[in-house]
Formats: sequence, structure tokens, C-alpha cells
Amino acid sequence: MYCENTKKQFELLRNKKDAVILGIESSCDETAAAVVRGGKVVLSNIIASQIEIHRRFGGVVPEVASRNHTLALPAVIDEALKTANITARELDAVAVTYGAGLIGALLVGVSAAKAYAYAINKPLIAVNHIEAHVAANYISEPSLTPPFAALVASGGHTLLLDISDYNEYKMLGGTLDDALGEAFDKVARTVGLPYPGGPNVEKMAKEGNANIAFFKHAKGVRGDLSLSYSGLKTAVVNYVNTLKQKGEEIPTADICASFTKEAIELLSKTATEAVKRSGRNRLVLAGGVASNGDLRCALAKEGEKNGFSVLYPPPVLCTDNAAMVASRAFFMARDGKGLAGLDLNAKSHIPFGGGK
Repeated sequence: MYCENTKKQFELLRNKKDAVILGIESSCDETAAAVVRGGKVVLSNIIASQIEIHRRFGGVVPEVASRNHTLALPAVIDEALKTANITARELDAVAVTYGAGLIGALLVGVSAAKAYAYAINKPLIAVNHIEAHVAANYISEPSLTPPFAALVASGGHTLLLDISDYNEYKMLGGTLDDALGEAFDKVARTVGLPYPGGPNVEKMAKEGNANIAFFKHAKGVRGDLSLSYSGLKTAVVNYVNTLKQKGEEIPTADICASFTKEAIELLSKTATEAVKRSGRNRLVLAGGVASNGDLRCALAKEGEKNGFSVLYPPPVLCTDNAAMVASRAFFMARDGKGLAGLDLNAKSHIPFGGGK
């Protein structure tokens, strides 16, 4: 449901190398807007974090996240345009994350993007959140072009991908249950560390020794490249509960170090096998957990040993942001993909691969 004029403008984007796109992101607890030129040059990247709000609850409360997106988004969009030093009329398109994520939070961003695109009579581009995370690498490494293998690790996703072109994605493997970021958060809560769990577990792990074996036998790479973190998370919970029942001290630092070692060894070995099977010589990291120093180090060692390079964005582009949304939209539009109408709806789960 879009007008002919908007469709014509979208067609022009296919050949416009310096297209300026406003990205909007609200899939979880970060309210973000950004302006990106040509898919790689960030003119602004504004993020209003809700970490302090959700910390009191020990995790993200969907209703609270949605309410705060509603309050913050208008000002965030205005700041993105102001920082980029452009007017709304100078935009070539508006892009928005429509899934996957928290449905209420997504609805705020989608509604705002539809209204904004309609008001300025510009094309609306619907973006897959996971694909946007991968696109963050085009910003941090402007010379990067497909093909390459990718590892997306975040609070809600752990995926191994073969990316043969900008809009050609093939899933090689992924988690069967908990995502790695989710497991980090649950372990953090178990040992009493504050939200967000991942960075706090990483910090605490540096003070401990990986001397606890949560599994009697090491977990090897599965033939289908699937991963599972539910069992490891449960093993940590059981270990802590047993110590509490005995009235013994909880070795928080050692638990964090041991969990991190087992979780990351499994992922780095599986990712290495995925790279081998894909036949690529580059692995790019994406998602919030991609900022984890232990993961980066482990994959760098695997890459050196197995002959592939490892690339990753800076932390601000690993966590949820709108620059990656605008970048992804640019490469979608270049292939004539992603044009959405005012009937666009948010989706908590969407099929993966190649955009809308």
C-alpha cells in the first residue's frame, strides 16, 4: 500500500550511490535513529539507552521498553537529523526494523517510521534486525564486500551464516534453545550480577580462574553445526544452588570464568567449522556478544590457525543501533528489495534471509 510516486522514488535508489537514509531501531531496549549516506558513511547515530531503567528489574520489561520508546523516539529522530546537518526533505528514504524483537517495542518504531515516511513522501524500507547486524560491518570496514561467513551473537540470536552477496544469506547453523547472550544474562542473574549480564560476566571472569567443569565431558562440534546453551546455563544454576544448600561460599569470579570458557570454546570451534564448510576466507562478527573480548580473542586464534581473517565492528555498532538499519536498507534498495507500504506491521519472529 504505497503511492506510485513513492515507488518511482524507490526505483531511483537502485542507482543512487550516495542515497541518504534515516534508520529507526526499537526492537528491544535501545531507542535509536541514524542517518547514513551510501550505506557506509554515518552522518549521525543517536541512541537513547534504557539500561538504567531496566536494571532495577534485572532485565528488559517489554511494556516498560515500549512506553519509553514512545517517549524518546521523536527527540531521537530530531537529534539524528540535527547532528547529520540535514533536513527531513533531504532524505531519500526511511528504514525501520520491523522484526524480529519485542512486538510492542517494534510497533513503536514501525508506527513512527510509517508516519515519518508518509509525511515527507519518501519510500519506507522494512529491515530484518539480524541482517542489519551483519550490515554494521560495512560501516566499520568500508572495503568489505561479500562473500564471507558471519557469526551473529546477541541476546536473542546465535546464528552462523554464509553470505554470498549483499542480499543472499544462507544459514549454516545456530542455537537450538538459548542464545549465547541470553545464557550470559541468566548466569549473571544466578550469581547476583546486575543487568546487563554479558558485560558484567565478562568483567568478573577476568578476576577468576576457569577451574570448574560444568560438564563431565567436553561438548564437541555437532554435525549440523547446531549449538545449545540451555544445558550449560542449567549446569551453572544447579552448581550454584548446590553450594547454597551446603551453605558454602559462591565463587562468582571462577563461575564466570568457567562458564565463559566453555561457552566460547564451543562457539569458536563451531564457527571455525562453519567457515571451512562455506569455503570463505573471512568471518565477520555481529550482535551485542560480538563485543565480548574473549570471543574475539578465541576467534582470532582460530582464524590464524585455520587461515581466515576475523572482522568485527566497534562496540557501539555491535549493540542495537540505527546506523546498521540504514546501511542494510541501502543495500536492499540497490537490489530493489524491501519497499514497504503503510500496511507494514511489526513481527516478533520473521523468516530469515535476504530481507523482507
